[in-house]
Amino acid sequence: MGKPTGFMEYKRTSYPERAIPERLKDYKELYLEYPEEEIKKQGARCMDCGVPFCHQGCPLGNLIPNWNDMVYKNQWKDAIDELHATNNFPEFTGLLCPAPCEGSCVLGIHEPPVTIKYLEFNIIDHAFKEGWVKPLPPKSKTGKKVAVVGSGPAGLACAQELARAGHSVTVFERDDKIGGLLRYGIPDFKMEKYRIDTRMEQMTAEGVTFKTSVNVGVDITADQLKKDFDAVALCGGSTIPRDLPIPGREFKNIHFAMEYLTRQNRLNAGMEVKDAINVKDKNVIIIGGGDTGADCLGTAHRQGAKSIHQIELLSRPPETRDAKNPWPQWPVIYRVSTAHAEGGVREFAILTKNFEGDANGVKKLNAVKIEWTQDANGKTSFKEIPGSEFSLPADYVFLAMGFVGPDKKNLLTDLKLEIDERGNVKADKNKMTSVKGVFTAGDMRRGQSLIVWAIAEGRQCAKAIDEHLMGYSELRG
Repeated sequence: MGKPTGFMEYKRTSYPERAIPERLKDYKELYLEYPEEEIKKQGARCMDCGVPFCHQGCPLGNLIPNWNDMVYKNQWKDAIDELHATNNFPEFTGLLCPAPCEGSCVLGIHEPPVTIKYLEFNIIDHAFKEGWVKPLPPKSKTGKKVAVVGSGPAGLACAQELARAGHSVTVFERDDKIGGLLRYGIPDFKMEKYRIDTRMEQMTAEGVTFKTSVNVGVDITADQLKKDFDAVALCGGSTIPRDLPIPGREFKNIHFAMEYLTRQNRLNAGMEVKDAINVKDKNVIIIGGGDTGADCLGTAHRQGAKSIHQIELLSRPPETRDAKNPWPQWPVIYRVSTAHAEGGVREFAILTKNFEGDANGVKKLNAVKIEWTQDANGKTSFKEIPGSEFSLPADYVFLAMGFVGPDKKNLLTDLKLEIDERGNVKADKNKMTSVKGVFTAGDMRRGQSLIVWAIAEGRQCAKAIDEHLMGYSELRG
């Protein structure tokens, strides 16, 4: 694939970004256009590796070597056809996915891996510019109706696949706009929201009906949903944030990350936000070292925070793979996101003990450094390091410690769905829940995960529903 000697001739290059002082002035996407000749060189780095382990790393099974080769050969139209064969929304994954495919790249054993993620984004970006992304309505209708609850990436992928199979699909979203966390959780500097609107236009032309501000289970009962539709796909995501029940949690200005990010995204969209959070000239602490924490970090930078500390309970990952984390596993290594490159202090192996404050809100975070150990059975635990106690000034604290499962009130309870041991909706291998005709996909089923997994789950769920309704399916899944 690519140029036989390309991986020896060309070095991996990073996606060009806007200068940090410039991009901190706004919320627009931070990437610049990748020169076409340069991206073709990156495609040329794809090796003739025999067994492309990137397929193993990608939950969608993207045909990565194929379209790498096509980019190198300037076959852009063929490349987007190959990419769309497995991925409904490569512009989403091309901007937001952490690229597990690259962690499994054979070249990555001894060299920086192929820049798969940016090749993917450039293919779809090229396709949009050339006008190749068009609606694909079905040739005929089946007469079957399917409800998709939730409009995140899992719900959107499920809905698009079902509509293309000829079913009448209605997507219900309890928020006022379609997109789920893509719309209100992901900051605009990572992905601007016109990209969601563009796909909505395509899906509407394909026959999908979108209904917003509808809380299924409240505005529409579970019984009515089952009565009105031949099948139901639950794609509501994992929406309950993990809390931090320690002394002082009740002080004002301690928020879940999504409270902060959602309000800023609404402001960016020109909406009126009465309870907006602005940390200009304030001391900010973010608890949680993952992507959501980094999203809070980038947002706080753009608002002009005085100081920002991002603290993580776990130890700092190693710079390179640990012996217990061999290729082609996802490399658990120290990473610097675009938000981290913009500034702030990162602290690892920190346990928050309590908050201090007054009637005006939180003022201080008290913490201690910890040491992680592992016993003979591989079980990990930590202990506090004596004398390592410290405090940080805190005008705002954002809790970005992940999510613990879907909202079980109303709909899930009314449907009497079986819940698994992790608190997610239980489903069989065909994504069907304990209630016949009701399916589930995405974070609601598998727990908090990646956007690429959500799209994959949505596609698989659509195929299962199509088979359930028709007895067979031509969907790829």
